[in-house]
Amino acid sequence: MRRYLLSRLAQTLLVVVLSLSAVFVMVRLGGDPVLLFMPMDIQTKDVNEFRQRLGFNDPLAVQYARFMGGAVRGDFGESLRYKRDALALVLERLPATLLLAGTSLLLTLVVAVPVGVISAVRRNTLVDHVGTVATVLGQAVPGFWLGLMLIYLFSVQLRWLPTGGTGTPAHLVMPSVVLAAFFSARIARLTRSAVLDVLGEDYILTARAKGLAESRVIAKHTLRNSAIPIVTLVGLEAGQLLGGAVITETIFAWPGLGRLTVQALLNRDFPVVLAAVSLTSVTYTLLNLLVDLLYGWLDPRVRLR
Repeated sequence: MRRYLLSRLAQTLLVVVLSLSAVFVMVRLGGDPVLLFMPMDIQTKDVNEFRQRLGFNDPLAVQYARFMGGAVRGDFGESLRYKRDALALVLERLPATLLLAGTSLLLTLVVAVPVGVISAVRRNTLVDHVGTVATVLGQAVPGFWLGLMLIYLFSVQLRWLPTGGTGTPAHLVMPSVVLAAFFSARIARLTRSAVLDVLGEDYILTARAKGLAESRVIAKHTLRNSAIPIVTLVGLEAGQLLGGAVITETIFAWPGLGRLTVQALLNRDFPVVLAAVSLTSVTYTLLNLLVDLLYGWLDPRVRLR
C-alpha cells in the first residue's frame, strides 16, 4: 500500500508541475496586459517603466522561474485591476464556488445513483424507459437555457425564488439544479451500464441462488463491484464543478471563482488568472489522487499494478 501511495503522489506532483507550466504558457499567449491599463496618450517610456516594474520585460525563462517559485509559496503577484494580492482575491471567491459545487454534487449523487440502479434492475420496463429519456434530456438541454427558463418560471412568474445573487438557501436552489442536471444525467447513465455489467456475473447469480434478499444483493454485492467507473466519473465531475460553473455563475450572478476568472481573462489580469487556474488545476489533480486511492480501497487488485 505504501508503494502504491508513493507512486500516485509522484504522478500527482508531476501533473501539478505540468499543469502550472501549461497555465503560464497559455496566459502569456493572451498578449500584453500593460497597454490595457494605460491611458491612450501614455508615453512609451512610461509604458516600459510599468512593464519593467511588473517583470514583463524579463526573458520568458526568468518569468517562468519566478512564477513557479511564487506558485510554490502561494505568491502569484498583485492583481492589475484590483491592486490586491491575486491569491487572496481568489480565495475570497472560493467558498462560494465550493458551496455551489458541493450542493450540486450532493444533489447529483442523491438523484443519479438511485435512478441508474433502478433503471438497471428494472431493465426494459416503463421505469427504465422513463429514466433513459430523462437522462438523455438532461444531457441535451443547454445549461444556460435551463437557467433562464428556471428564472422565468420560479422568479418572474411564481416569484418563489430570487433571480440571482447569494445570501440565503433560496439563492442556491436554481444554480444547484442547473449544474446538477447535466452531471446527474451522465452519472445515471454510467451507473445503469455499470450495474448491468455486474448483474450478469456469476457471483450475483450465486448470491441470489443462496436466497439473499434482492436489496442485499444490490447493496452489498452489486454496487461495490460496479463502483470504480462511477467513482471515476464522480471525481472528474467534481473537478469540473469547481472550474466549469462559469455560465451558471454568470446567469445567476453568483460571486464564485468561475465568474472571477472570466472577468480576469477579459481584463488580461494575468496574476488573478494564474492564481485562479492554478488553484483549480491543483484541486482537480488532488481529486484525481483521491479517486486513485479509492480504487485501491474498492479493489485491492489495483494496488498491485
